[in-house]
Amino acid sequence: MNPPSPSYAACVAWRETPNSRPVDLSVVIPAFNEQARIIPTIAAWVAHLAPRDLCWEIVVSDDGSTDATTALIELIGHVNVRLVRAPRNAGKGAAVHRGFSEARGRMVLFCDADNATPVQEIDGLIARLRAGADVAVGSRAAHGADVNNRSVLRSAMTTGLRRLVSLGLGIAVTDTQCGFKLFTADAARRVCAVHTIDGFAFDLEMLYLAERLGLTVAEVPVRWYDAPGSTVRPLQEAVRFLASIVRIRMNAARGLYAHA
Repeated sequence: MNPPSPSYAACVAWRETPNSRPVDLSVVIPAFNEQARIIPTIAAWVAHLAPRDLCWEIVVSDDGSTDATTALIELIGHVNVRLVRAPRNAGKGAAVHRGFSEARGRMVLFCDADNATPVQEIDGLIARLRAGADVAVGSRAAHGADVNNRSVLRSAMTTGLRRLVSLGLGIAVTDTQCGFKLFTADAARRVCAVHTIDGFAFDLEMLYLAERLGLTVAEVPVRWYDAPGSTVRPLQEAVRFLASIVRIRMNAARGLYAHA
């Protein structure tokens, strides 16, 4: 019988041995009824990061799931996977904020539970933070991005919304909605201290606040796959997205971002 590979041994060690060093990276995964996808996504992160000389953790921020999501997290029993529960479904933005508040890493990523942006793309984002950025945004619009399986309707809607974001909020980032964003711990703390939107367009507000705070935001091209089983409803979310742009403009006019 062949001995276990070094990679396998590293995965076992990460699963069974609590972190004893300061945490370099926290991976925050907001989850709502993700019983079919959460375990494969965690496994992908473990396989990619465990062999690295990196102290890291996963924080699953459950947003009031009514399926077996939380039971599965408890069942696998990984010591460096922490589960943060919400008493009720409050929105993806609320789940991300909750996860960020529990994260211990010097860098904090939030990523979607569907693994639409493969875990390997974290390497490019980490490189940009190490080069001096405060926030690194996975982008499906930046030169070099590789987008797969996106429907014609979703592509057309995305192009239109990007133009509205540029005109309505003046955000320089061309893809505000890719669910793969890395912050320094300080940047995450400063942005979360003033954000107000808990729904689908929460990351639009986060990027608006990051630019308002004078943080350096880097847009990094990534691979992205339109994952089967996505809960996003393009037309419904487009209406909510437009309402969020109006809300952000009104918040700014009312002085709710005065400390940003």
